[in-house]
Amino acid sequence: MYSHNYKSRKIVIMGIFVLIGLVFIMRFFYLQVLDNTYKFSAANIVLRTKTQYPARGIIYDRNHKLLVYNDAAYDLMVVPRQAKHIDTLKFCRLAGISKSAYIKKITKAKHYSYYKPSVFVKQISKKNYGRLAEELYNFPGFYSQARTLRKYPLPIAGHLLGSIGEVNSREIKKDGFYKSGDYIGKSGIEKYYEKYLRGEKGSRLIEVDVYNREKGSYKNGEFDTIAIPGKELVLGIDAELQYYAEQLMQDKLGSIVAIDPKSGEILTLVSSPTFDPNKMVGRSRSKNYGLLLTDSLKPLLNRAISGTYPPGSTFKLVNALVALQEGAVNRNTKFACRGPLSKPIKCTHNHFSPLDLDGAITQSCNPYFWNTFKSTLNSSQFADSHEGYAAWYENVISFGLGKRFNTDIPYEVSGSIPSVKYFDKLYHGSWNALTVRSLAIGQGEILVTPIQLANLVAIFANEGFYYKPHFLKEMPGVDSLKLKYSTKIQTNIEKKYFNIVTKAMVEVFEGEHGTARWFKMDSISQAGKTGTVQNPHGEDHSLFIAYAPVENPQIAISVIVENGGYGSKWAAPIASLLIEKYLSGQVKRKNLEKRIMDGNLLGKVK
Repeated sequence: MYSHNYKSRKIVIMGIFVLIGLVFIMRFFYLQVLDNTYKFSAANIVLRTKTQYPARGIIYDRNHKLLVYNDAAYDLMVVPRQAKHIDTLKFCRLAGISKSAYIKKITKAKHYSYYKPSVFVKQISKKNYGRLAEELYNFPGFYSQARTLRKYPLPIAGHLLGSIGEVNSREIKKDGFYKSGDYIGKSGIEKYYEKYLRGEKGSRLIEVDVYNREKGSYKNGEFDTIAIPGKELVLGIDAELQYYAEQLMQDKLGSIVAIDPKSGEILTLVSSPTFDPNKMVGRSRSKNYGLLLTDSLKPLLNRAISGTYPPGSTFKLVNALVALQEGAVNRNTKFACRGPLSKPIKCTHNHFSPLDLDGAITQSCNPYFWNTFKSTLNSSQFADSHEGYAAWYENVISFGLGKRFNTDIPYEVSGSIPSVKYFDKLYHGSWNALTVRSLAIGQGEILVTPIQLANLVAIFANEGFYYKPHFLKEMPGVDSLKLKYSTKIQTNIEKKYFNIVTKAMVEVFEGEHGTARWFKMDSISQAGKTGTVQNPHGEDHSLFIAYAPVENPQIAISVIVENGGYGSKWAAPIASLLIEKYLSGQVKRKNLEKRIMDGNLLGKVK
C-alpha cells in the first residue's frame, strides 16, 4: 500500500511562514529605521491640504490704467477637533474678535464639521496678520489660508465694477467649482466675467508638526498643483473721464452714460450718488453694505441701467425720423404754434410761428411734434390710427428702445414702449392719436433708461445704426468675447433722413435760439437736444443728449439730473464739459465747471 510522507510537507510549510515573518520584520525595520519618509509617527506629524487660491484677474481701463488689482489677505481656518486647551483671551486679542464672537464662531464651525476645516475669521489684512502669524503655533487647530482682496487705486466706478463676496449655498449648488468660504463676483463686471476672472485653484499637501507649524510640502511638492491666475480684462471705460464725471455729479441725483459710437464701448457710466468700491471689500464689507442699503438716497441703485424715465423732448427726434420715414412730413412741413395757449398740447414758451422741422427741433416746440405724431398715425397709407401706431411702434423699437441690450451689463432693465395690445387693453380698443398724444413729446407711458438714451444719440451720430453698448474692450487670449459685440444693427430709418435731424441738433448749440447755445465751443463742434422731463414727485428732471465732434463723432452722451429743472440748466453743461474733457484732455471753461461742481440739488429731493 502507498505511504504518504507528511513530515517533509510540514517542514516546507513552516519554512514558508518563517520566510514571510522575516520579510515583515525586515520591512518594518526599513520603514521605522532606514526610511526618513516614515520616521515621524502620527502623534507628531499630520498632513494638511491647503487650497491655493489663484490671483483674480486684474482689470484695466481703455488706456490700460489700473482699475482693480489684488492685495494680500488671509483667512483664519479652524479644525474644531484639534482646537483644544488654548488661551482664548490671548487668541481673541490677536484675532481682533470678542470672547462672545469666538464662542459663536467655534460653535458654527463644529456644526459644519468637527473634523473638516472651515473659515473662522475671514479676510484679515496683511497689516493685521503679521502679529497673529507669529503666535499661531500656540493655538492648535488654527492655521492661515492665503487669499486676496480687491483694491481700487481710484475710488470710482463702484456700480459698474461691482464687488465680490462669500458664496452662498445656492451658488455652491449651481457650480461645483466653489465650496464654503470661497468668494464670487456678486455684481457688475465682477459678476458677469466671473468665470474668466476667478482663475483655477491649486492645492498643496503640507506637513504640520504638533506645534501647528508648517514644515513644508509633503514629498517636495510631488502632489501639489499650481493655481492658474484669472484672465486680465480691459474695459472700454476711460478712468479719467469717469472720475471727472463723478465729480460733476456730486451732490446730485442722476446718471451719465457716454459711449464710443464707432464701437459701442461704454466710456463712462455714472450713477449718482455713488460709493467708493474700496468700502465693499474686506471685513467691513457687510457693515458698509448695510449703511448703503438703508441710505434714503439709494446709492446702491444703478440709475444708469436700472432707472427709467420719460425721455421728454429728446424723443421728439425719434418722432421726427419716424414721420420722415413714413412720409407724414418733410423738412419743409410747417405747423403753427401759439405758445402756452396751444391745444391740446401747449408749448413751454413763445417763439416765431409757423415753424419747419429744423426750427421745431431747435425750439423744442411741443405743438409741432404733436401735429407730426398725429400725421404719422393718421397717414392715408394706413387703414386707421391703430395700424399707423403699429408702424410707428416697429420703427421706434428699432432704435433699441423698450428692450434690453443683453450684453455684459448686469441687471439692465428694458424700459417700455407701449404696444397696440397695451392700449387696446387699457382703453378697451377705443383710442386714437389724441388719446395717446403725450407720446408725441416723450411723456406718457414711454420709459427709457439712460444707457438707451446714450445709445439713441450714438445712432444719430452714426446716421442710422449702432453697436450694442458694452463694457468689454478686450480680454487677451479670448477673442470670441469681443466678436459678440461687433455686429452692426441698423434701424428702420433710411440714412438720408438722419442728416435732416442731425443738422437741427447742431443748431441746438449753434443757432441763435438754440437751447444749448450758451455751451457752444469754438474748438469742438457739438450736436444735441435738451429735454425737460415732468416729475410728479418734485421739480422736473433735467435731461440732455449730445455727440461730438459732429464731423467725426467719437463720443455720444446722455445726462439726467433729477430735480434739475430745464435740460439746459444742469444736464446740457455737464454733457458739454465731459465732451471737452474727453476730446481735448482738459477743461478751459473753469467758471462753468465751478458752477456745476458747487451745485447741490439734494435739497430739492422729495
